[in-house]
Amino acid sequence: MLTNQATISAIATPQGRGGIGIIRLSGAEAHHIALLLCQRQDDFKPRHAHFQHWYDVQGETIDHGLTLFFKGPHSYTGEDTVELQGHGSPILLRALFDRTLELGCKPAAPGEFTRRAVEHGKMDLSQAEAVVACIDAATLRAAKQAQKQLDGAFGRRIHQYMDDLTSVVAHVEACLDFPEDEIPDLFYDQLRQRVLTDLVQPMQQQLQSKLGERLFEGATVAIIGEPNVGKSSLLNVLSGRDRAIVTEVAGTTRDILEVDFEIHGIPIRLLDTAGLRETDDIVEQEGVRRAKAAAKAADVVIFLADAHRPETWDASIHFQDLPCDVKVMNKVDDENLSVPEGFLSLSIQNMHGLEGLLAVMAEKMGDVDLADEGAMVTSARHRLALQATLTGIETGLAMLGRDEMIDLTAMEWRQAWSSLGEILGIGDVEFILDRVFSEFCIGK
Repeated sequence: MLTNQATISAIATPQGRGGIGIIRLSGAEAHHIALLLCQRQDDFKPRHAHFQHWYDVQGETIDHGLTLFFKGPHSYTGEDTVELQGHGSPILLRALFDRTLELGCKPAAPGEFTRRAVEHGKMDLSQAEAVVACIDAATLRAAKQAQKQLDGAFGRRIHQYMDDLTSVVAHVEACLDFPEDEIPDLFYDQLRQRVLTDLVQPMQQQLQSKLGERLFEGATVAIIGEPNVGKSSLLNVLSGRDRAIVTEVAGTTRDILEVDFEIHGIPIRLLDTAGLRETDDIVEQEGVRRAKAAAKAADVVIFLADAHRPETWDASIHFQDLPCDVKVMNKVDDENLSVPEGFLSLSIQNMHGLEGLLAVMAEKMGDVDLADEGAMVTSARHRLALQATLTGIETGLAMLGRDEMIDLTAMEWRQAWSSLGEILGIGDVEFILDRVFSEFCIGK
């Protein structure tokens, strides 16, 4: 346990007025400072709520509320920790916070409480990142996924990979002590199969899905098509809001309209774009340019066409260099209307086909059935580390069995082990800790 750290203090509740405001202290002097703050002689009983007045240097009451003491290591940070739960007045909270500084606390840096929890072994780095994910989750599904990671599901998978790598590296390094002609090919074949089954294949499966990142980063969906095919109507229906102006006049939308909503728990930014057509109108020309730029930057592109206007069916007229992820034929208000191959059938007027469209959109964003959602990759940092690990493992596999390179195989796999350790905060990863916790809010 680290013992040379200063006792820190921070306002742990958001800015603004509220019913309750919380100040958190952590460190070796947290209990002593709380006693001074309350002008109390006897110790606080751990994990019990004590109703107390908190006093300034003149002995006048700053505020009153509950004081809770958590004795380390049985606390969030692993250190002695105190929480002061008072009124949510910004003035009172600031005065109380300033008083803790007068009594010896240091202001906490962003994420310093959680960083100390990692340093004291209360959680690994992937769980610490899940704390931020819980706070920032924009949908209930994202919050549930963050809770799984906070509970350690992802970390346990990484630990298993590291244990498996440790074992295979030990087997490879043992080969260095034997003459080359005494190691049977069967040994290498069995080791190769073990690495493929226990490491390569499950890692590849994890990296194939981007659902975890979509849940927290969201996705952009652009609706494109010629004028008057129903793009604005589709935006209004999907978002549940009358956001875009809908008229029979072609070219009503000139600029990009944005609406936030969710599909299957995935945060979506939906873009309604200007109709694509040749025009002499300077303003409309700019709208078309912006529409194409938005489509190129979007994660998913919906091409919308009008079932009664065949001239609107060919997306390649406007998008020679841009794939359309989902093709939708709108205004299929008559069941007898035939829909060209490759198009989804939709009637915004009759509300037919919307569920099918939503399902296809979710699939395009990686929402597929996974055997273990708790082990999903949820950040770019984790993805890069796993990719580096997989590359190292595959490089080592390519050299396995070549006697003159057996030591290089072991070196590649040891480096792969280190890449996994970066995910959990194991090893010399101070620079990673600095980057991760710079994204935290103060007081967490």
